[in-house]
Formats: sequence, C-alpha cells, structure tokens
Amino acid sequence: MSSSSSSFFFLFLLSSALLPRSSSSLSYPYNTSFYIDCGYHSPSTDSYNISWLADDFFTGGSTAVVSEPLHFHLQHEKTLRYFPLSSGKKNCYNVPLPPGRYYIRTFTVYDNYNGKSHPPSFDVSVEGTLVFSWRSPWAEGLARDGAYSDLFAFVKDGQLDFCFYSIATDPPIISSLEVLQIDPLSYDSAQTGDNYILVNYGRLSPGSSQWGPGFTSDPDAFGRSWQSDSDYRAASYKSARVITTKEKITGVEEAPNYFPMKLYQSAVTFDGGLEYELAVDAKLDYLLWFHFAEIDSSVKKAGERVFDVLVNDKNVSRVDIFKETGSFAAYTLNYTVKNLSNYVLNVKLLPVAGAPLICGLENYAMVPADLATVPEQVVAMEALKDSLHIPDRMGWNGDPCAPTDWDAWEGVTCTNKNGTGLVITQIELGNRGLKGYISEQISLLSNLISLNLSSNSLDDTLPVGLGQKSLARLDLSNNQFSGSIPESLTSSNLQLVRLNNNLLEGRVPEELYSVGLHGGTIDLSGNKGLCGVPPLPDCAMFWENGHLSKGGKIAIGLSCFFFVAVLVLVIYIFCIRRGRNDYDFGLPSDLISLAAKRNRYQRQKSLMLLEMESQHAKGLPSLPLNPH
Repeated sequence: MSSSSSSFFFLFLLSSALLPRSSSSLSYPYNTSFYIDCGYHSPSTDSYNISWLADDFFTGGSTAVVSEPLHFHLQHEKTLRYFPLSSGKKNCYNVPLPPGRYYIRTFTVYDNYNGKSHPPSFDVSVEGTLVFSWRSPWAEGLARDGAYSDLFAFVKDGQLDFCFYSIATDPPIISSLEVLQIDPLSYDSAQTGDNYILVNYGRLSPGSSQWGPGFTSDPDAFGRSWQSDSDYRAASYKSARVITTKEKITGVEEAPNYFPMKLYQSAVTFDGGLEYELAVDAKLDYLLWFHFAEIDSSVKKAGERVFDVLVNDKNVSRVDIFKETGSFAAYTLNYTVKNLSNYVLNVKLLPVAGAPLICGLENYAMVPADLATVPEQVVAMEALKDSLHIPDRMGWNGDPCAPTDWDAWEGVTCTNKNGTGLVITQIELGNRGLKGYISEQISLLSNLISLNLSSNSLDDTLPVGLGQKSLARLDLSNNQFSGSIPESLTSSNLQLVRLNNNLLEGRVPEELYSVGLHGGTIDLSGNKGLCGVPPLPDCAMFWENGHLSKGGKIAIGLSCFFFVAVLVLVIYIFCIRRGRNDYDFGLPSDLISLAAKRNRYQRQKSLMLLEMESQHAKGLPSLPLNPH
C-alpha cells in the first residue's frame, strides 16, 4: 500500500451517542475473545453481560478520562489511553492469541480530554499493515461522540500487534479494543487468501436502524454491528419502501460467515430500482457482499422479482431470489472491484421484472498485508532491545521495520529483501545513553552492513557471533567492552573498525589489523590490554588475549610431560633398581661374620710383628712365632 493512499483511509464511523452497546453470547465454535477497556484500572461487566478487562497488553502511554463522561453510556467509552512522545513514536497493544482469523474493533474518542481542543493526527496498524489514519481537524461530532472502526485480519505468529504511530507531536488515543476469533474461511478467504486485511467501509442493514453487538441486544456471532442504509442511498431513492418480517429465515447463522437472522428480516425495495454511493479510497480493491431474502409473501414463484446488480455501471449479476432459494431463505453473492480509480463506489439494482429488493450490503477494502521483518531478525532485534536496555522514548515496539509507510524503529534502517521480507541493514545508536551489552542473537542479523553503538556505557565481552559477512562498518568506540576481540570479526568485509577507548585485551587478529593496510580505517587505541600489531606492544610469548596462548599451552604441556618422565625415571632408579641390587649381590650374614674375624686376626698379627721389631732393636731375644 503506497504512502500516498494511506492518509486518505476512510473510517467506518458509528456514532457513540445513539444507543447502548452489546455483544453476542451465541453458541460458537471459536471461544477466544478479548474486550479491553483502554485506560480503565479494573475489570467491569457492562449492561449486556460482556466482561471487560482492565487495561492491559500495552507497551507504554498514560490514561485519561473524557471531559464529559456522562455523555457516554458505557464505561469503556469514558476512558482512554494516550501515547505521548515520551513513550516513543510507535506504541502497541500486544495481545497473545492462537493463530487464526480475528474480528477487531476499536472505539476512539477525543472529547477534549486534555483541554487543548486539538484532536490528534496518528496512524494505526494491524500486524504491521497500515489500516486507519486519523487526521486533525476531526469533524466536531466525531471528536465529541467518538467512532467505532473494525476489520478482519489473520494473526499467524501467536500475538496481535495493534500499533499506533504519532504524527508530528500528537499523542495517539484509543478507548477500547475488542478482539474475537472467527471462522478462518469466512468472507471467501479460500479464494482471496490470508494476506489481505478486510477493512470495513460500510456494513448496511437496509430497513433497520443501527443494531448489533455494541448497539442493541441483537446477536451477531462475529461481533459485527450493522447500520441503517438511509445515509448511503442516492437522493432520488430516499423514499424506498421498507419490508420487515418476523418469520424465521433459513440458511442463516451457518459456517463460515454466520450471518445473523435479523439481517434478512428487513429489506428495502423501490419500483424504479435502488442506488447506493459508498465513499472509498482510490487504488485499492474492494470486496462487496450482497444479502437477499424474498420476505415479500406476495412473490410466489421465480421470475416475479428479477433485477440486475451493477457496480460502477458494470453489470455483475442478474438476481432472481425466489429462483435461487425460494421464500424466507438467505441468499448471498459477492463481487470484487479491482483497482478502484475514484473515491466513490456506485452500486445500482435495476429492475428486470418487479422491484429490486436488498437486505444487506457490506463493503470492505482489501488491504494487502505489508511486508514484515523476517522472523529470525525480529528475534534478534527483540533480544537487542532487552540487552541494550532500550528506553521507552525510542518506541521500539511492534515490527522493527513495518509498516513500510512508517519509519523503522528509531536508529534502525531496513531493506526489502527481494520481496520476501524486510531485513535490518543498519543500526545507528551512537551516544544514546545506553547501558547493557550486545546480545549473542545479533548473529541473526545476517544482512547487517553498519553497526554504531559508540559513546554509550555498554560492557561485557563482544559476542562471538559479531562478524557477519555483510558487516562493513563497526563502531563500538568509547564504551567499556572487555575481553578479547572475537575471531569472527575476521570473516567480515569490514572497511571501518573503531574499537578505541574500551577495556579490550589480548592479541589483535592479523586479518582484522589488515583492514587498515587495505585502504580501510581501524582504531584500537585506548585499550591497554591489546597487543601484537603496530603501534601496540608485542604480546607475551605465552600470553594472548588475556589468557594462555596456544604456544603457551603446548609449552606447559611439554614441560609437564618432561617433568613426569623425569620423575618416573628417578623413581625407577632409586627405588626399583636399587631393590633389585640388594637382592642379587648381598652377602649372607655368616660370611659377613667370618670376614670380620679374619680382619681382626690380620690386625693382631700386624701388631705382634711391630712389637717384635721393637724388642729386637733393644737387644732382646726374639721369640719364635711358632712355639711348636
């Protein structure tokens, strides 16, 4: 959807001051529903036994009360939530839902709640697609009474993102949000697919006043409300005759559309035909849904009431209600208007036989679902939002890149990836007062070209996943990052690297340093622990990146091996080998005693010889050594 058409979005407006609102309690196969009273502090139950939740699931904002509460009948119309710029440009209600199709209705009222007499300008998106645009000044009745707006949308990821985008400095507002699960095959989605949002541009019940959930006690399983057709009939057909019945109508309240019986119990008819003029926006497709029932008992057979249906003067169908379904039975047909080129959609019922008759007419803009950010990159950005402690004022809510009519998250730049989804290419968050760290999930940003987180107060280590091949510019200067530079950065195509003034340490990868040698820019100054490349100091032989290097680990390993080997050898020599010698060469104890005696005898003999020599020298006779 082009931005040129977004500002002209027509809102299906229902006056809030006419009748009390209600909702249906029909037996229904889909039981997921939320009724959120935006701005109100506690749960409540309205006069139609609908249980409203206290305000919940919002991302920011403040609450207020309308200036004239007594002007409004129901509690959920008297309060509102508004989103000032202090909550960011983009805010959302994030409602957890099972995947499926949903009817979504809002009530929006200004009623000079802030005393400024200036209704705000803002946009509204559903699941990343722009659906409503409110522009100041509002019509006086609209500003005072408020309006209901509704649509049908598919929710595929388990959470409804209902978001608001501020225009200029105006705070978006909302009073209530209703979400009801409906049949996924309703409104011919098997043919149109699930990539369209049906925005209500008119849901008419000819012959009736406004009715349905939120206006009367009449039930509608989908929660649809219906309005009189009188304001949409061309001037010359204002006097059309109204037909009503209390007879039971067959073929109603059936899957997949569950159209209520009351819709077919009233109709308008006019002999000269009928004409409707529906205000629309150009350049969109529109789905028209026609409702008929032959409730005039005077028509007894086929051919008595036949008429042509013309859309913008094109004959799209010839209708004979009795021929199709007989009496008091519902009959529907639908038609899609392609690429409407003007701002009025004209519908005519021209007679062929008898007077044309119609029970209901619905008109929906078929808004193509906008491209969304690819899921894994949404995960990465949500993780960064948490790890960087992104403040509320930056408005990081909803889809990071969608709607494409709006700016992406503050500081984020996105690109269309070949029509398959939106991807993040740039994050520019320098000098934002951020505190925290870089999440490991940043590795999922596979298309990131530039990352600037400089001049903040970020710490912890750099994630090993930082280093996408697409990354060309990295500025993390003037923070408090510690630890080593991850090797993953060497796999990037970096042309600018600024890591200066941090607490990094260890050896700088040579491939990273080479950025500066090949025409790029690299600044590593102000990190006292870095080493290994000029002009940084050399790294210790066995110390690298704040821990032992690979060589140091090898050296210690070899030293330990050598020490153990020497220890084993010493134990072998001094323990095992010595034990073996004692066993093999030790002398018996009796031989040791004999040798000792022999040694004593030899010493005594030597002493005797010395004594004899001494006596001989003095002239004494020598004694025989052997007396015998």
